[in-house]
Amino acid sequence: MTDSWATFGADLHLELRGPGLRSGLMEALREAVRTGRLAPGTRLPSSRSLAADLGIARNTVADAYAELVAEGWLTARQGSGTRVARRAAPRSGPAAVHRAPARGGAARAEPVPPRRPPVRPPVRRSATHTLHPGTPDLGSFPRGEWLKAARRALASAPHEALGYGEPHGRVELRTALADYLARARGVHADPDRIVICSGFVHGLRLMAQVLRDRKVREVAVESYGLDVHWDLLAGAGLGTPPLPCDERGTRTGGLDRQGALLITAAHQFPLGGALPPDRRAAAVDWARRTGAVILEDDYDGEFRYDRQPVGALQGLDPERVVYLGTASKSLTPGLRLGWMVLPEDLVGDVLAAKGHAEWVSSALDQLTLAEFIRSGAYDRHVRGMRLRYRRRRDQLVAALAERAPGIRVSGIAAGLHAVLELPPGTERSVVQAASWQGLAVQGLDRFRHPAVPPGRDALVVGYATPTDSAWSGALDALCRALP
Repeated sequence: MTDSWATFGADLHLELRGPGLRSGLMEALREAVRTGRLAPGTRLPSSRSLAADLGIARNTVADAYAELVAEGWLTARQGSGTRVARRAAPRSGPAAVHRAPARGGAARAEPVPPRRPPVRPPVRRSATHTLHPGTPDLGSFPRGEWLKAARRALASAPHEALGYGEPHGRVELRTALADYLARARGVHADPDRIVICSGFVHGLRLMAQVLRDRKVREVAVESYGLDVHWDLLAGAGLGTPPLPCDERGTRTGGLDRQGALLITAAHQFPLGGALPPDRRAAAVDWARRTGAVILEDDYDGEFRYDRQPVGALQGLDPERVVYLGTASKSLTPGLRLGWMVLPEDLVGDVLAAKGHAEWVSSALDQLTLAEFIRSGAYDRHVRGMRLRYRRRRDQLVAALAERAPGIRVSGIAAGLHAVLELPPGTERSVVQAASWQGLAVQGLDRFRHPAVPPGRDALVVGYATPTDSAWSGALDALCRALP
């Protein structure tokens, strides 16, 4: 099917408002230009691509483009496409919200329930296939395009870029990210409020130090997630009380005295849903009311398939939400490159926590990624991988429907993994059965917070990791292991 969310050209996050499609699209584009999310000179998607992405008629998009050209918001020339007019208004961030004073009291570590040892079922032979979630297809890293970007970046790099560098990170990458995140994820980003880090865990470590120094005692977390994140926060002396969840996702209405919240709002890990609008609003209202901070982990926001794009939570209130992104899922974790978009009053504290120089991220890799984004190669790569991962997902769903019809699949509208619901009491036996088939899989219980009672039985299956040649065998082994 060609008219899908996976086939869009350059990524562009738009929310249509108003009584009519054309007027709603025009107002969304005006707002994107007015606030600086679409910078002057930015080339817009073709009318065909944008129409396919939004699920509306191509003529509606063409008419909206033509009217905005007439109004002076856009320009259109033969051969160069439709672009944002050069005289567009400069970027201006949203008005700062009132910040409640920080809580007093010394930071102290809350008791942390003992970590459950991982389940290690006996394995008759070494795993030949791995379906663990969280890792992209490493064989699809765009080596040729990356080398071209690296050569261009190195040829034009100023001499000072080869020094130790500033803790902020290279301005070239921060500028490229500000434009990309505004366009593709709906993030209000200014280069001066972006700090480059060495992946998400590094960014979370910096924020844990800042929160501890600000006398925060607890960071609320989701019932299901990664123990490495909870352990990191606990190691910094921060409690990690889990929020309850239901079929609609994390219940944010119960937030109270916690000083911060760590959440995967666009695509919950590992359950896979998007945080509903009312619960997004409740979280932001809580942060505004109490002066708390929301840490948004947007770990795979680029990969959505058959639903409308869900913008970043940060767009609702950039002064209360810390946006953390990474190249680990879109490119490769081996780059060790991530970024934080910070509220203005946190920038100085994060830079102080990072140190007086750039010790962790290669300046040349930063310059290369900046060139990779500016040239359009990043958009092309993400679009190609979106199609590849969607095919994998569809093959998984089709195989299960044919060979394991009793297994319900959920969490598949976006991301790199699916949740396979199992009959009660069978999760451990299925993980063991998979290992006997030479298949490494993980049960949902592996991702449960220690303070949360055991819940439903399920597998969390990552479908991105195997190579194309190994995928068919991995899928066969998975189906043989299921009840």
